[in-house]
Formats: sequence, C-alpha cells, structure tokens
Amino acid sequence: MAGGQGQGSERAVRGGADVLKGAEGAGGPERDDRLRFQLLGPVLAWRGDRPLNPGPPQQRAVLAVLLLHAGRPVSVPQLVDALWGEQPPPRAVGTLRTYVSRLRGLLEPDRGPRQQAHLLVSSGGGYALRVPGEALDSSVFEERLATARRLREADDTAGAYEQLRGALALPAGMALAGLPGPYAQRQRDRLTELCVTAQEELFDCVVELGGQAGAIAGLRAFTAEHPLRERPQALLMRALHRAGRQAEALAVYAVTRRTLDAELGAEPGRELRALYEELCAGSRGSGTGARPGPPGTGPLGNRARPDRDRTGGSRDHRPHPPRPARNTSRTGPPPPVPAQLPPDIADFTGRAEAVAQLAPALRGAAGARAPVVATLSGLGGVGKTALAVHVAHSVRAHFPDGQLYVDLQGSGLAPEDSSAVLTHFLRALGVAESAVPDGLAQKAALYRSLLADRELLVLLDNARDSAQVRPLLPGAPGCAVLVTSRARTLALPGADRVDVEVMAEGEALGLLGAIVGAERVAAEPIAARELVAVCDGLPLAVRIAAARLASRPGRAMAGLVARLSEERRLDELRVGDLGVEATFRVGYEVLGPGLAHAFRALALCGMPSFCRGAAAALLDTTDDEAEAAVEALVDAGLVELHGEDRYRYHDLVGLFARRLGERHDSPCERAAARHRFFDYVLATVLTAVRLIEPHRVLPGLLRHPDSPGRTLADADAARVWLHDAHPRLYAAVEWALGAGPGLLGSAVDLLTAWSQVLGSTARHRALEPLVRRAVDTARRHGDDTATAHALRLLGASHHGTGPYARAERASGESLRPADVSAGPPVSALAERELALVPVAMAAPLLRTAAPDGSEYRLRQIRYRARCALRRDGPPRQAAAPFRQARRRCRLRAARDRARLGPGESERGPPLPAPRHRPAAGAGPRIGGNAAAGCPPQHCRGAARCRKDIPLCPRLCPYAR
Repeated sequence: MAGGQGQGSERAVRGGADVLKGAEGAGGPERDDRLRFQLLGPVLAWRGDRPLNPGPPQQRAVLAVLLLHAGRPVSVPQLVDALWGEQPPPRAVGTLRTYVSRLRGLLEPDRGPRQQAHLLVSSGGGYALRVPGEALDSSVFEERLATARRLREADDTAGAYEQLRGALALPAGMALAGLPGPYAQRQRDRLTELCVTAQEELFDCVVELGGQAGAIAGLRAFTAEHPLRERPQALLMRALHRAGRQAEALAVYAVTRRTLDAELGAEPGRELRALYEELCAGSRGSGTGARPGPPGTGPLGNRARPDRDRTGGSRDHRPHPPRPARNTSRTGPPPPVPAQLPPDIADFTGRAEAVAQLAPALRGAAGARAPVVATLSGLGGVGKTALAVHVAHSVRAHFPDGQLYVDLQGSGLAPEDSSAVLTHFLRALGVAESAVPDGLAQKAALYRSLLADRELLVLLDNARDSAQVRPLLPGAPGCAVLVTSRARTLALPGADRVDVEVMAEGEALGLLGAIVGAERVAAEPIAARELVAVCDGLPLAVRIAAARLASRPGRAMAGLVARLSEERRLDELRVGDLGVEATFRVGYEVLGPGLAHAFRALALCGMPSFCRGAAAALLDTTDDEAEAAVEALVDAGLVELHGEDRYRYHDLVGLFARRLGERHDSPCERAAARHRFFDYVLATVLTAVRLIEPHRVLPGLLRHPDSPGRTLADADAARVWLHDAHPRLYAAVEWALGAGPGLLGSAVDLLTAWSQVLGSTARHRALEPLVRRAVDTARRHGDDTATAHALRLLGASHHGTGPYARAERASGESLRPADVSAGPPVSALAERELALVPVAMAAPLLRTAAPDGSEYRLRQIRYRARCALRRDGPPRQAAAPFRQARRRCRLRAARDRARLGPGESERGPPLPAPRHRPAAGAGPRIGGNAAAGCPPQHCRGAARCRKDIPLCPRLCPYAR
C-alpha cells in the first residue's frame, strides 16, 4: 500500500485477522464457520481458520465488487462494466454468471442444488453479497479511520492514535492486488490514498503527543517515498523543530521547494510557506531553536488540516478536479520537447478500421479524465509497429510537448529493463544525469511528475508484459500511450485494445502494389492474388516478396509464386536482414522446453484449427494441461485464437513449427502424435454416428480407436458438431492422404465413418474427389484393405444419383481385395453396399410405374437382394445374381406399368396373416412366384408373404 508501515505481509494478515476476530464480538466463543475477507492486499477469503480459494483474477474481481458495495445490489451491466469496461467480450454475461455460480458454491458449500442462496443473492436484476461489515478488512479499516477522525475533533489525540495504529495494521500490500478491470483500479487508487492519508494522520498524532524523536526516522522514509506531498514535509519540519533541530527543519523546506520547482515548476503551497515563515520568525525572535506556538495554533496544527472528503473517501464517483494551469512563471530555459518517433511508413496502406479507432481516441487525450492508453497485439510480422508509428505521426500535432519512443525488446531473450527506459525518458525530458534517482519507484514518480501538466505521446513498442509497461505510464490526463506487443493478455487499466490481424486480400494487394507498382500488379492479377495467398496476408511476408520483385523489375511475378512452394517458402521469404523465419524464431527461442515441444507438436494437426481435446491428443496429456500450454503459446503470440474455444496456426507459423519438428523430434514421435490425433477425430465421428443413427452396424465393423474422442451430449449436438467440423474433417483427411502410408488406414476409416451420416445430405457428393484420391493412394501404396474400403465408398457415393452401373462396378471391385486380405469386416461392408445397388436402381422405375404404391415393391426387392447374398455365399459369387435382379426389376416395372389401370394402386390390400409355419428341420422347399420374378428360397421356420414366398424373419420386413 504505502511506504513506512514497517510491517510485512504476514504480520499484516495476522493483524487483520485479529482485528476481525475482535470485531466479531469480544468475549464470545469463536465460530469456526464465520467468513472473513481481505481486500487490502491480494483478495483472500477464510472460513474460520481455513483459507478459501476465490478463483481466478476475474472471479476475485467479481467478489471484490460485491463486497465493496456492502450488501447493495449490483446490476449485471454494472458488473460487466466493472470487469471489462467499454469493451466486454462476446459472452461476458455468461462468464459473469459462471463466476457468480462458483462463488455461491464457495460461500455456501452445504447448500443443495435447488436451495435458495442466503449470502450471494439475486436482487434487482443483479446480485448482492450480504455479509457483515466486520467480515471485511477494508470496512474495518474505514470505520477505524472515521472513529479516529471523530476522536481527533473531540481533542482525544491518544484515542485517535490507537484507532489509526489498529487501522494501519490491516493492509497486507497493494489493495486489490492483481485484480483486472477499471473498477478495481479506481478502488485501488481510493484505498491507497486512504492509507497514505491515515499514515499522515498517525504521524501528526505522534508529533502532537510529543513523540517527535521517534517519528523523525519514519517521517524521513515516508517523505522520500512521497516527495511531492507537502503535508508530510510539514510534519517532518515540525518534528525536527520540536526536537531542537531548527536548521534541519529549514533545510527540509529548501529541498522540498527545489523538488517542486524541478518536477512541477511550482512553489510550495500556502500552508507549507506559512509554517516556514513561522519557523523563521521564531528563530529570529529567540536567536535559538525556539519552538513555534502551541499545538493547534500553527498553519498545520490540529485545527488547520487541509480539506478532505468528510466521508472518508468511500464514495465511488467524485467530481474530477480541473487540470492545473500550466506554470508560466518559471525562469530559465524551457524544457526540451523530445521527438523520438521513428519515421512514418511511406508505403503504408490499409488498416483503415484500426486507424479510425485509434486516432480519435489519442486526439481526445487533452480532454480525458486519465491518460489515454491503447494496446496493439498480434502475431510477429503482422504490422503492429507500422500501424502504431503511422497513427502516432497522424496525431503528433495534438501533443505539443513531444513524443517519446522505445523498443522494449519484449519478444527477445533480453527485454529492456523498465528502470533503464525511465532513465532514458528522464534524460530526454531534461533531467540531468546526476539528478536521476536510483530506484525504479523514484524514477517512475519523477517521470509522472514531469508529465503531470504536459501533453505528450509515448510509444512503447514490442512490450513483453504488463509489468514491463506499467512503470512507464503517465499519471495525469493530457498524455497518451501506444503499446505494441505480441502478448494478447497485456492488461493495462482502461486501455483500448486493438487486435491486429493479417491483411485481407484487398489490403495485401494494395501493399504489394504500393511497393512494386500498381501497373505490375494489374499486369499479372492472378499471380498477384496467388502471391498474397501463399503469404497468407502476413504484411511482413508480402513486403519481403514485394521487395524481391522490386529489385528485379524484369522478373515475372508468377516465377516467384512457383518458387514459394511449401518446402521452400520460408527460405524464399527473406531479403537482407528481414526474414519471416527469423521473426518467428525470436518468439520461439524464449519458450521453455515444454512449450517449445508443444509448439512443434500442435502444428502436426492437419485441420485448419483445433480444440483443446485435439491438443491433448497431440501432446498426449490431459485436456487442462493441453489448454494451459496452448494459452501460453497464445500469450507468446505464436498461436491464434480462432472462435470461442478453438486455436489455429498462421500458415507460415505452421510451416515454421513443422520444420522445427523435423529437426528436433524423431519420426516416431511425430507419427505417434499424428496417430493419436486421428484416433481422437475418428472416435468423435464414431460417437456422432452412434448418436445420430444408433442402429447402424458400421461402428462395430471399423477399427476401434484407443481415444474416447470428444464428448457429445446427444444427437442434436452431434449434428451441430459434424456441420461445424465439415471443412476441418475434409482438410484433415486430405492432409493425411498426402502424408504417406502411415495415416492411410486412419484416413480411410475416418472417411468411411463420416460418409455414413452424410448419406442423405448435399455434402455427401462433395466427398467423391476425396474418395477417388483415397482409392488412388491406397492402390499406389498396395494397401488392399484401404483400397476395398475406398472402393466401397466410391460405389456408395453414387447411390440415388443415376449412374448405378458405376456404383455396382465399384462395389464389385471392392469385393475382390476384400476376399484377398481384408477379412470379414470389409466383406460385410461390401455385401451391404452391393445389396443396396439394385434397390437404388429399381426405385425410380417403380415410382414411375406406380408413384402411389411402390413401397411394397421396394421392400420386396431389398429382401430379394439380401437373400441372394445369403444364398450365394461368398460376395464374389453374388455379382451375377445382382445383375439378374436388376434386369428383373426393370421387367417387373415395365409389366406393372402395362397392367395397372387408372386409379389402381400397387400397394394392394393389407398383408394376410401367415397360413402356416413349417416345422423346424423341414426339408428344402422350392417355391416362389415365377411370374413375379421371385427367386426360389428356402428358410427354416420361414413365414409366407401374400405371394406365397417363404420369408426369412430376420431379413424381410413383411415376416409375421
């Protein structure tokens, strides 16, 4: 909190606990289940003596907001604004409700799932947390300050001293430490100011009670930490004077006057000047170190303290004081006006939306209530620095006091130290080298003081994290700060955030044309679009490719595109000291061994994006550990967020990661990771098949993967997942087919399962190119099993589309390799598909003959096809009967068209009950209706249909 307390965090926590126990009620028995909360430091909670875990920082921030409202309802919009300010995430309300639900479980663990909450309750469209004030250290702190103020006004200085000493035993560090959000920052500033003021009051009580000898050392440390606060300087002067150290007291005034003049260009205030004159007058009158008048009569005595908020500063919103007028009475040369911005980008193009967001915000810094801060985050090479420099130059006229710039080297192994940067800034602002303080806190205080009444722009490029940036922020309105960083989690209070993405095709073509000339781009439009496509819109890659073209005016653009194959792309995208691979390597080299391995392994995913389950499969770890690794890579700017719960590599970053994997990971490790990933995807697709079509036999015939796959709640969830995953599944199979024979079986299995749920959709036909490629790949590698599967799919893809001969031929081809090597599962799958060929072929013929009565005929044909398979045994002997069945279907359809009269229906009367059931073990019976084209059939225990055909109960839908 504030310096000079002289107590560690552990002692302060113990003190806070003791105070809260005392407030609970002295003399009564302690209740083991009472709740206690700490806000004066890191947000902590206890139940009795047992610590509780309030959760992640944003959940702690929700708890702090509710506690600081002291039982008053806080609406949902207020909570969203408190946590995220003016730019909440898309699902802010849902996230907030999750935090509230977790806090309810934390505060009332014994509450049943349907029982009403008693502490954290819903109220007035929001929430209220009803805990007694004595359970909160900040409430006890403010109550003791108010009590001390009342005692002081009643001239009970000793009582006020005891209350202040007890209050200052509570803080355990910076109030609300580590909490994000604008509300937490406002409350942090308020509580910090209360603590500093309380310490001033405590020193005042000590000096008034005659303890100046013991207070001098503490006051010297306190005034060094707060050199611009005049009241502690006055207290130190009074203490020194009462201790008989008149010269030292006057020296304190001289030092304070020089400090205020150097840092603020201002003279000491009226109270401090009056005390100085009083001390000087007393010294002249007595000739010795005489004391000033009695306590309470001087300019800073008990009755003459500066005005302050009589409510103890507990209000959340107070009027913002007007900015002080700039001091024009200073003598000597004017302060220097730094102009450190790098030169603007001459060929800067695009980014219109980001410029339109940033420039007005920065131009409004003069009228803002606080310094304007904007952060630009994104992938290395995406153009953050170019955008920031361009915007800074466009608004520099609004910052007449100058512009500061520094490259913080945050993405490298040796980031700049904040203290060294402050020294650089102070020297640029005119501070002599000998006058620069030593410590970081002292440098930051002087830096903020120098910028207090200036209008100045600060550009902090390539920041590592918030801790590196925070000391470099101005403290007063009028200034603006632009920060660029690869880290997307840069959290600065009140900052406007801009995520810099890759360029769209139009912007990338504009950048290419700005460098090589619009005429050259217009002359080769197709090659130009291909060039920005292989660069995947990364401005650095486009700029390097354009620089190579500009250096060779006679070279065709298509020639460079041809050289940018996947294997050579990173090598070709390099010119001079610029290189795409070098830019990515800077971020990779700061990773630890575990994250570096994760970065390489996750790039083996063949999908455009991946979820945390896929990441866990690739890394062979749990979902939570995988998510933590991926989020760390996102923070490092190497992996991008892609939607709500998915991640992706930029194409060039993925190439870089796979190249590193080939160098550092063995082929066995990479192959194992790919197999685990495809097992995860195949298991998820099989789960979807079982949920959507539970009667399918296919899942039992395919290879059963070891992975459980993704959890899908029901059939609707499975359909949604398959719809969203369609392009990712297509890309994964396509990539696996080109990755060699190791993933061929997995890719064909995935195609086989996937096609089952696409059979009745428009996307089924889109799989045909992929299936043909699978057939060619399987034949090229001599994999008979994969060939049989793929041929079966090739036949199935034509069902119901007209070319039945191709379907029958493909299904017949799939039987041959199945007999040789594939075994029963493939044979069974091929039988099933081949049996459906004549059914699909007969369907349009029968519907043409009798559109209102073809269902019965279709079921007959399906039954006959399956019976033919069962009768003829091995699948390779069944092709001829199917061709015969097809001819019979056509003849039957033609005969039905000629026989049925107008209005007749082929559906016929309801089926009669079976006339008899042959005894078990009866001999062969040749039956059937030859005129109807029914084949002879024998089946033990068979029923009979109305055509006098023995039926198999397990096959025929008309069996009774």
